[in-house]
Amino acid sequence: MTNASPDLGVILVAPVADSSLGPLGPLLAALQAKGHNLRQVSSEEETIAAAEADPPDLILLAVDQFDTAAMRVCHRLKKRPQTRHIALVVVGQDQALARRLRAFEFGVVDYIDRSLWVEEAAARINAQVATHRLQGRLRRQAQRAVSAGSATNLLSNLQNALRRQAQLLQTQNQQLQQEMQEREQAQQALRLEQQKSEQLLLNILPRAVVGKLKQLEGSLAERFDDVTILFADIVNFTPLAAQISPLELVNWLNQIFSAFDRLAERYQLEKIKTIGDAYMVVGGLPLPRADHPEAVMEMALAMQDEATRIARSDGQVFQLRIGINTGPVVAGVIGIKKFSYDLWGDAVNIASRMESQGAPGKIQITEATYQRLRHRYAFEEVDQVMVKGHGYLTSYQYVGPGQKA
Repeated sequence: MTNASPDLGVILVAPVADSSLGPLGPLLAALQAKGHNLRQVSSEEETIAAAEADPPDLILLAVDQFDTAAMRVCHRLKKRPQTRHIALVVVGQDQALARRLRAFEFGVVDYIDRSLWVEEAAARINAQVATHRLQGRLRRQAQRAVSAGSATNLLSNLQNALRRQAQLLQTQNQQLQQEMQEREQAQQALRLEQQKSEQLLLNILPRAVVGKLKQLEGSLAERFDDVTILFADIVNFTPLAAQISPLELVNWLNQIFSAFDRLAERYQLEKIKTIGDAYMVVGGLPLPRADHPEAVMEMALAMQDEATRIARSDGQVFQLRIGINTGPVVAGVIGIKKFSYDLWGDAVNIASRMESQGAPGKIQITEATYQRLRHRYAFEEVDQVMVKGHGYLTSYQYVGPGQKA
């Protein structure tokens, strides 16, 4: 180790309990580069023995948290005449404010968080070493003055200087405790804001996509070869909208779509968007699942039940027109403003056509979806549906529960 210069000091570096000195490597290197003489020990007993044999200016205690083991080391050092005046500084990562403050009750002059910049931590340790060396010089001067029979005024001056230094250290410790409390409050406020931000993202995007955004992993657009898409709209919505006020219309749509949102959560499906009176949901992404056709079908049936429970101002019963298709899609987020999670592909267009050309109060599905559901539900074939780019496609309407496997 480098010999300490007259203005610097000797630092005893000691781990407490199972704490490791590994994370302190950059800090120790910075202190050594400043000219401090570093001595390292590896246990509590070695710490006590080394401090008594050749008292350092400062003992740097590495802790994971200021627990019983750390308290015991500080207590043993402070009760021994040879070590009671040595400055104790803790370097740790304890997030419990009460335990960090408890360290000062056991004679610790500073608690340095491992997350601090190395330069700041080294500066605080330098200040404590300088203070300890000044106090030592003052004590030695006082002892020499007493032994030589110097004037009482000199001793009084030295005692006053020590008293002022003690008061200064107490003030510094109080300020440090206040800073620690304010930092803890700021961290709690930051964690709360982070939770709010994440919840807002989860209301806009699927959890898996939010994870990619936070970790900056991969593309935000992804192909899924097997999903089931559902479109639903409200029958005779336009005439009804003309009969009520805009506020009543929005409140009514919110009631219906909130009920649908709860169903999507129940069946673990992904709501994509609403457009006017249309509602779009998909199963099988962003986390693939084998039973997505069944889950989407169950939601379609539940949506019909919910529609019948919602009262209309004209006393009529609400009806839904629902279309379902199964196939490949591309899903993701595009653009940089007001972004949303959306789907693209022929499978989406076909599902939309199943809905738009379906019958009021009915659930209409494609051949692809029918092949996945025909063993669990009863369907009947209906007129073929014209889809641009595909010609006429066979479609089916749900007629009952059927024979479930």
